[in-house]
Amino acid sequence: MVDTNDKVVGLLGYPLSHSFSKRYFTDKFAASESLRHWSFRNFEIPELNDQTLQELLLQTAGLQGFCITIPHKKNILPWLHHTNGAVQAIGACNCVRMHHGELWGYNTDYIGFRQSFEPLLQHHHQQALVLGTGGAAAAILYALRQMNIHYTIVSRTAGEGMLTYNDVTPEVLAAHTILINTTPLGTYPNVHEVPLLPYEALTANHYLFDVVYNPNMTQFLARGEQVGATIKNGYDMLVLQAEENWRIWQSAPA
Repeated sequence: MVDTNDKVVGLLGYPLSHSFSKRYFTDKFAASESLRHWSFRNFEIPELNDQTLQELLLQTAGLQGFCITIPHKKNILPWLHHTNGAVQAIGACNCVRMHHGELWGYNTDYIGFRQSFEPLLQHHHQQALVLGTGGAAAAILYALRQMNIHYTIVSRTAGEGMLTYNDVTPEVLAAHTILINTTPLGTYPNVHEVPLLPYEALTANHYLFDVVYNPNMTQFLARGEQVGATIKNGYDMLVLQAEENWRIWQSAPA
């Protein structure tokens, strides 16, 4: 029997075999007696359509909202009744708040990134190379624009206004003292993978940020550590994003 006071949040995506969010919120709810009526569920849905979304909403009593991961951050957009400016600018939603049967869409990826990234910035960190063009990159680019940090995107394929990895010479790397890896390269178990860059041009003035958090020290970050550069992995970004989701789920939508 479901208690009418039970509240449910969850994660929508596919696949979800290595869900940070489920572990994080399950531990959070278990650690506090006042949160024991909250639970977290994984909604592993390969294809998002009217039927699968309605089944999720109708069959999940007490649903307060859910976070969203690949491949549905863009797929969810047509079903949102309300979106904020960040969702519209980034073109992706990673957090939904349910309220009176309506879906309110937010993007907290950029908030988690900015709150994690910004405290380590120094005055000489002015120009960034952003590695990758996937979903994580869009939120990070939005945050960089908010911080007035100039950036250049690096992609495996050529595109207008972008560099390929072959274009990143030692001179280019030296001129960009912020390097942000938004790709999955180096993620466990492929821990020896690393973006192809002229790492010999790194100095202690560089700041390397990696969205990967498993392992804690990727090969990308290790190259920076070897020369005394500032380094940061993606774990705090995930935690800060999760806490922003939690704030949204407990608040009246706005």
